[in-house]
Amino acid sequence: MSRRLPDLSVYLVTDPHACRPRGVAETVRLAVAGGATCVQLRDKQASDAALVDVARSAKAALAGSGVPLIVNDRLAVAQAVAADGLHLGQGDGDPAAARAALGPRAILGLSIDHPGQLAAVDPRVVDYVGASPVFATATKPDHAAPLGLTGLAEICAASPVPVVAIGGLAVADVAAVLNAGAAGLAVVSAICAAADPAAAAAAFAGAIRSHRAAPTARTAKETLR
Repeated sequence: MSRRLPDLSVYLVTDPHACRPRGVAETVRLAVAGGATCVQLRDKQASDAALVDVARSAKAALAGSGVPLIVNDRLAVAQAVAADGLHLGQGDGDPAAARAALGPRAILGLSIDHPGQLAAVDPRVVDYVGASPVFATATKPDHAAPLGLTGLAEICAASPVPVVAIGGLAVADVAAVLNAGAAGLAVVSAICAAADPAAAAAAFAGAIRSHRAAPTARTAKETLR
C-alpha cells in the first residue's frame, strides 16, 4: 500500500533546551493546537531509552490530531514507539536500509545542504528533503554555509521530492520561502522558545494560508516552466 505524505507546511522540530520551560510534550501539544502540521522529535544528546520516554509522551500529546510524529536520526526509537516516520541527516545512516527496516508506510525524510546531494535522493525511498540552513541559525552551530533563498530555489527546482526549508526562519520569511518552491517551513526556536507556542505556530500557519490564497502566489518551479 502506498504511503501518504503529510502536510509539511508548519513543520515543528523540537529542541529539548528551548522546550525546557514547559517540556517537549506540552510544547508539541500547544504548537499543534496553533497549527503545526508535522512534528519531528530531535535530541542529539539523550539516550535512546530517555528519548523513547519523550517520544511516547509526544505521541500521546498528538493523539487524535492527525499530525504525524517523526523521529530524528534514531531508527530504534522510531520503531520502539511506532512513530509515523524517521528523518535522517547526511551522516545518520543509509536511507534505503532505513526504508527496509521501517516498511513502505513510514514517512522518511533526508537532510541536504547543497544541490549536489540531490543526486542520491531516490523518490522511491525518500519522501521529502529538508534543505538547510536557509539562513544562519544558533540552533545548529556546526551547520553548513547558508543556502539563502537563491540556493533554496535551486534545490526546490531540482528536487524529485517535496522540500522543507529550515534554518533561521521567521514568519516574515513565509512568502519568500514558498515562492522559492518549498512545501513548508521547518521551525525550531521560533516556536519552541516562544512565550506562547500555540500563537507562534498560528502565526506561521496563518501566513502560509494567506500566501497560498493570494492569486499572485507562484513557486519557483512554476516560474521556470
